[in-house]
Amino acid sequence: MKQILIDFLDSHKNDFFEISTYIGENPELGHEEFKSAKVLSDKLSEHGFEVELGTCGLATAFEAAFDSGKPGPTIGFMCEYDALPEIGHACGHNLIGTMGIAAGIATSKVIKETGGKVIVYGTPAEETKGGKVTMAEQGVFDKLDVAMMVHPLHSYVKSGSSLAMDAIQFEFFGKPAHAAANPEKGINALDAVIQTFNGINALRQHVTSDTRIHGIIPEGGKAANVVPDYAVAQFYVRAKTRSYVNELVEKVKSIAEGAAMMTGATMKMSNYELSYDNMVTNETLSDIFTEQLVSLGVDSSEIVENRDGSGSLDMGNVSLVVPSIHPYIKICNELYSCHTTEFRDAAMSAQGKEAMILGSKAMATTAYELLTKQELLVKIKEEFEKAPK
Repeated sequence: MKQILIDFLDSHKNDFFEISTYIGENPELGHEEFKSAKVLSDKLSEHGFEVELGTCGLATAFEAAFDSGKPGPTIGFMCEYDALPEIGHACGHNLIGTMGIAAGIATSKVIKETGGKVIVYGTPAEETKGGKVTMAEQGVFDKLDVAMMVHPLHSYVKSGSSLAMDAIQFEFFGKPAHAAANPEKGINALDAVIQTFNGINALRQHVTSDTRIHGIIPEGGKAANVVPDYAVAQFYVRAKTRSYVNELVEKVKSIAEGAAMMTGATMKMSNYELSYDNMVTNETLSDIFTEQLVSLGVDSSEIVENRDGSGSLDMGNVSLVVPSIHPYIKICNELYSCHTTEFRDAAMSAQGKEAMILGSKAMATTAYELLTKQELLVKIKEEFEKAPK
């Protein structure tokens, strides 16, 4: 029966090529992906999925379900389809979104025999405000037994980790004055920002090696001869685990409070973007996916072991709710980096599209393993319960 999945994807691959090309040629920024969400959800509807648009109040999100009507696991596939400013789909989301629906549709062709349920999620704005964060917070993924997605890259890489991240903003409010005539009457909000940066630089000596704290000054005053009465600092605070990020944020907050006291300014703290949790790969699920890749013809020596991620993914928020994987599949022979025009072109190439079908096959056959072998799901869930969050 697994061959049915593979044959379906081979026989319908031109349909999926057209969708990925359409999304690639019509790049849309996060929460503006109306064309992409429509073409993906329309294809799911065409294959009998019950589609809900606007999931969690996100206009370009969707949830599409195909229920066998028989007992069994609920398998989730994630779609991403937002583009980057100016350079379009330079992270290959045109492939990710299409892979997600292709794997889901293929799985639906056997699920009436195996039992269970398949759900495909349209998750907008991964590059910016992380649709999966909102969806995870509202319990959308709680019904799943496992969640999967595959990301394009220049090589095959097993699902690994990512850094948890908070986006912190500090606004400082001072008092304006003429910087030369009567500076003593002013309270310099920019000085508070600078002292905050200095304090964070000192903190870097006393944090774990996986910590990343980096920031900018989007507002620092209007004229050199006026004491700035308003200044803003924005930081990303990242670390290997959510719990340690929470500790770091408290330390950074104390530094900003101290800077405000030193200068006489007042301070307001807020989150200017949603917080991402760290990706916790379920190794049992990852191993099953890797086995499927190898069975589909990928040389095991080409598949790189888990790597410690230095970036942040909203898939991390999913992985703390349900056993999850986020592996990478090879779409080009050159070492092109994501978020470059070269990678964008690779994601639109014939090689990239064939890799997309391979990724779909690997996810669909992984789903089949779980739908037909209860012992695998038991092992996956046991690992998930024990995994550090």
